[in-house]
Formats: sequence, C-alpha cells, structure tokens
Amino acid sequence: MKQGIHPPYELRTVQCVCGATYQFRTTRDIRKIDICAACHPFFTGKQKYVDSAGRVEKFLRRYARLEKSAAK
Repeated sequence: MKQGIHPPYELRTVQCVCGATYQFRTTRDIRKIDICAACHPFFTGKQKYVDSAGRVEKFLRRYARLEKSAAK
C-alpha cells in the first residue's frame, strides 16, 4: 500500500436529528445525519402511510365496482 495517498480513516462522532449519537470510523467529515436506527420507522415499528391525494380510497372504490360487476 502506497503511503500518503489515502485519506485519513478517523473516529467520528455523528449526531442524528433525533438526538442519538454514534461513533464510527470514516474518511468523510460527517457531523449530522437525517435518520438513524433509533428514529427510522422500519426499526421503531411506527410506520406511517401518507396518502395525501386519496389514492387508496380511489383504488378501493374502483375495486369495489369491479367486484360488483363481476358478481352479476
């Protein structure tokens, strides 16, 4: 391995917007992250489905109409 061409691999302390702090080694100068395992919906089990356009209800109405016509 050549000397002097690689970036420094240092221990960094990173803080999430939720307040959790982590230490890991990296070559980048990272200070803050947007989301971590402490606040990510997949890991916390608090998933929210945002349906601002009403797409789910529109699909359910259309599907209900198709079932009625298929039953006739």
